[in-house]
Amino acid sequence: MTSIALVVLDTLRKDAFDKHFEWLLGTKFKHAYAPSHYTVPSHASLFTGLYPSETGTNANSHQFTPPNPPLARRLQDEGLETHAFSANVQISRQFGWDRGFDSYNGSWNSKHANATDDIFEWNAFIREHRDEGPQRYLKALWACVSGDCDTVPSLKHGLEIKYRTHTVSDSGAQEALSHVRGTDFADDAFLFMNLMEAHGPYRPPEEYRTVEFEEMPGFAESVQEEPVDEDYAETIRQAYDDSVRYLSEKYEEIFAELRDEFDYVITLSDHGENLGEKGIWGHGLGLYPELTHVPLSIWGVDSGETREEVVSLIDVHRTILAMAGVGDTEYEGRGRDLRSPVAHEPQLTEYLGLNMWRERKLEAAGQTDEYSTYDRELYGIATAEDYYGYEDFDEEFVESGTSTLEAPRDRMDELVDDLDTSEGDDDIAVSDSMMERLEDLGYA
Repeated sequence: MTSIALVVLDTLRKDAFDKHFEWLLGTKFKHAYAPSHYTVPSHASLFTGLYPSETGTNANSHQFTPPNPPLARRLQDEGLETHAFSANVQISRQFGWDRGFDSYNGSWNSKHANATDDIFEWNAFIREHRDEGPQRYLKALWACVSGDCDTVPSLKHGLEIKYRTHTVSDSGAQEALSHVRGTDFADDAFLFMNLMEAHGPYRPPEEYRTVEFEEMPGFAESVQEEPVDEDYAETIRQAYDDSVRYLSEKYEEIFAELRDEFDYVITLSDHGENLGEKGIWGHGLGLYPELTHVPLSIWGVDSGETREEVVSLIDVHRTILAMAGVGDTEYEGRGRDLRSPVAHEPQLTEYLGLNMWRERKLEAAGQTDEYSTYDRELYGIATAEDYYGYEDFDEEFVESGTSTLEAPRDRMDELVDDLDTSEGDDDIAVSDSMMERLEDLGYA
């Protein structure tokens, strides 16, 4: 048996990783690709070893309903103690990501989504009564105490929200550090973590901020014809860099703790971020290399070389199972064991349309026709020799680097035809407070 930590540094670009994470020990993969452009489908691939379209969890369904037992369940069945800490509301109990975990915790911004109790929705109540002045807080307190909810956990959560508002200025990294320090991990254990410091709205602690801005560009700015003012665009890029610098320093503390506790520590990003390239902002649109080319590092394998093979986050699933001693005959995924060199094999990337929250918003506003260009399937392919090609919204195939394949687009089409696609469940209802958090993160 062994102990393994898997840490997702959400929304961390490869170039930002190269700039700020030189200190990170382990084998680094120069050409690692995410199978998709945003959090939900990439995590589905990490937990299954399949492409997002094969998991049933993608743009049209954020509920995690994998076709096979997910990673944590497989490890749990092998006798590992399984733990999770997710700062991302989308990767939470509410959407089924706790399958196979003995414990599943979250930071202040995902506490409600990960709660096992019936928690009072403080933010939704206060927002509804925002015009009533300070007395709205007393009304909220009475509604909590007298309502149909678990009172003690709800009051505790209310204090955490107030504490966050006045004293805490990160997205959960400090809480993650406390969680690692405060957990007595078994000798045979698996820990999954998602940290959100590189994710919008790019608000690191005040001492790390070198710029100030009102609102970061997002979906609207990406699809409008008028570009974002270049000075403002540079401000947003600097704010992102400030956030990554803070993430690097905080993760250096977390990583030191993980090295003491675990035999292996896998560090990666689930996707990158567009910062105005081709006029696109965020990670809601397309398969641009700024989104799909991601950092990946494995500590515990060797002294720390840089590997040149083209690999995918799908490979991480197979690698972790191999670390835990799960045999090849029991493997249902597509991944490879990255502890040793692997063959140069083309890796697919998928864009399966607008995410379901964005699509619902557009439908409610009667704007589906206006933005139908962006609600379609696109694919990309990464091969050896630093090559990446992808379909864009103008129905062109954009290429960079030199491919060892004579016809990479034809090979991409073959890989797409080989997919065993699975339909997910799009009938997902979320609370007002959850929707507010999704909007804050730019998902809706």
